Amino acid sequence: MAHKHIQIFDTTLRDGEQVPGCQLNTDEKIEIALALEKLGVDIMEVGFPISSPGDFDSVSKIASIITESTVCALSRAVEKDIDAAAEAVKNARMPRIHTGIGTSDSHVYSKLRTTRENVLERGVAAVKYAKRFVEDVEFYAEDAGRTDNEYLAKVLEVVIAAGATVVNIPDTTGYCLPWQYGAKIKYIKEHVRGIDKVHISTHCHNDLGLATANSIAGVEHGATQVECTINGIGERAGNASLEEVVMILRQHQDLNFDTRIQSRQLKSMSELVSTRMRMPVQSNKAIVGSNAFSHSSGIHQDGVIKSRETYEIIDPLDVGVHESSIVLTARSGRAALKFRAAKLGFDVEREQMEPYYEAFLKLADEKKVVQDQDLLSLFSS
Repeated sequence: MAHKHIQIFDTTLRDGEQVPGCQLNTDEKIEIALALEKLGVDIMEVGFPISSPGDFDSVSKIASIITESTVCALSRAVEKDIDAAAEAVKNARMPRIHTGIGTSDSHVYSKLRTTRENVLERGVAAVKYAKRFVEDVEFYAEDAGRTDNEYLAKVLEVVIAAGATVVNIPDTTGYCLPWQYGAKIKYIKEHVRGIDKVHISTHCHNDLGLATANSIAGVEHGATQVECTINGIGERAGNASLEEVVMILRQHQDLNFDTRIQSRQLKSMSELVSTRMRMPVQSNKAIVGSNAFSHSSGIHQDGVIKSRETYEIIDPLDVGVHESSIVLTARSGRAALKFRAAKLGFDVEREQMEPYYEAFLKLADEKKVVQDQDLLSLFSS
């Protein structure tokens, strides 16, 4: 049976760029947008045009260049926002306006200081207004994660009737547990009239470290679009990580979902975003971190040398990493030392290894990590 296609909505250039100190100029945004197109994202959200002249200019230029992905611009449920978004994406081959409003009691009563009825009216008005400019209108129910399900269903039903083509269910504060978020998507699938005619989108934040897990739970319960960022960057603790979502769906074939992401470009894409945004990727970051395919424990090294699958569920090549890395430390064993020595041209028999290994351990205690140059000296002496 063919895998069900899950759309990848990348918001690196919008939500990702909200990280303090990570702002990009227009040329950098265009470079990343072109790389995202090549990566295979279905939709790229490339900015919030009303926010500044620079952002408007970037969105407009990207919209005129990208041909293989939908180009999306964000707006609030305000006509001047929607006007700016529409003008910015007007030259896109596949334009989308992403508009919406807060729906949780916290947003309705504390932030917006209005009523639930008024939020319904504003949501409908925003969608209808955006439909004057583009056919593809996505509606976000901000803080849907903490919104009462019955009211959320009512909001979604009226905006779908108004013409929304995608409904976004953001866990804006990263509050939900996976079972809660999955149950929310399930409730929406079962209780919203017209839901079968639109895409349901996840947009999960990582405040509790659950953004990826919540996104997958959403997909399992009926979401057909996942909003995410390269390296999981974004507001506060970040967003769902694109590379994690993609590889989870790809590795768990039993889920019967997949994306059109060219996964062998994930490592280079990660490095590009990290470099341009001046935001290092933590070494132990899943999929793209420098230690994701590195092994320093002797037990793990021995297993990987014998069979990579012993300790790696992903082939490094599948995400654009050349090969697994055997890192020599004081925790490394004889098998790893012999393996690395052979790579350097020193074919030492097992019974001859002991004096080299003892010298290696002394060196490893001093240097923490033993490099190839150290091994050249060790085996040449």
